[in-house]
Amino acid sequence: MARRRVLLFLKPFDVYPPRPCAGASASSPASSPPPPSQLRAANPKILSYLDDRCRVHKDTINFCKSILQRKSLEWTSVQRNQLTQPIRDVDLVIAVGGDGTLLRASHFLNSSVPILGVNSDPTCSKEVDELTNEFDARRSTGYLCAATAGNFEQILDATLDGSRRPLELSRISVKLNGTQLPTYALNDILVSHPCPASVSRFSFRKRSNTGEISHLVNCRSSGLRVSTAAGSTAAMLSAGGFVMPISSHELQYMIREPISPTDADKPLLHGLVRKDQQMLVDWYNQEGAVYIDGSHVVHSIQHGDTLEISSDAPTLNVVLPENLLKNASL
Repeated sequence: MARRRVLLFLKPFDVYPPRPCAGASASSPASSPPPPSQLRAANPKILSYLDDRCRVHKDTINFCKSILQRKSLEWTSVQRNQLTQPIRDVDLVIAVGGDGTLLRASHFLNSSVPILGVNSDPTCSKEVDELTNEFDARRSTGYLCAATAGNFEQILDATLDGSRRPLELSRISVKLNGTQLPTYALNDILVSHPCPASVSRFSFRKRSNTGEISHLVNCRSSGLRVSTAAGSTAAMLSAGGFVMPISSHELQYMIREPISPTDADKPLLHGLVRKDQQMLVDWYNQEGAVYIDGSHVVHSIQHGDTLEISSDAPTLNVVLPENLLKNASL
């Protein structure tokens, strides 16, 4: 029997900016004032907190590597900012970081390779309570991550022996002027002007596979957000949306901060795109952008471009936490 092949997909170590060296400003020439980063007063507790976040992340990576070394596996590792090609010829991807790292890995995967997320820096409620009056001490959410360092070996073994099966999650497909964009969104997309202070002008309607077309809605707003079921707990929920069953293949959309909508349009500014529907968007600004799962994957659009948004995309097999599996609508 061939040995299982595993890719360890890692959040980079250097996630925080370099700290200025002590005494650097004193040695600087009088004609060369220190940079702004050296003029800021640093709270020692914040610096200690940031150091600990880096340490915990590194320790989790090293722990995961030590577990893999004990298994009968072929494995290699790559940092998420170093991967440029689709992930193939592996049996499992293990994303170590948080939801952002898992989302980044998903952009290189089709439906044939499952992924397991490891939250390398989970929030500690005691720490949050102790520091709540000084700064925000929340760490990684890891909503889609099934494992932490504490249960990684157990979840890994259950995944490899088949007793812990991944769930198929829906993704978002975007076509620009009829051409499929190469990246599918696992969480959400945002269509907006590149400048957040600018108004986005666009129209949209929904079309079913039978050819039925909905009322045209003309929008002036801060943009359009569309989420999957997995992404409905993120920015969509923060904006007033609702949580969807994790196994749903519908998409939820919301017009962000609409300007003077008509009474007829108001009920259509937030709703669902069914599995058998597409959302058709016409863009009317000189500039625009489609942001896929955050800010790292961006496609420019311009006046007159059309977008077709749907769930007609390859699903992603994700090993999910127990609480999400229990709430899945099968």
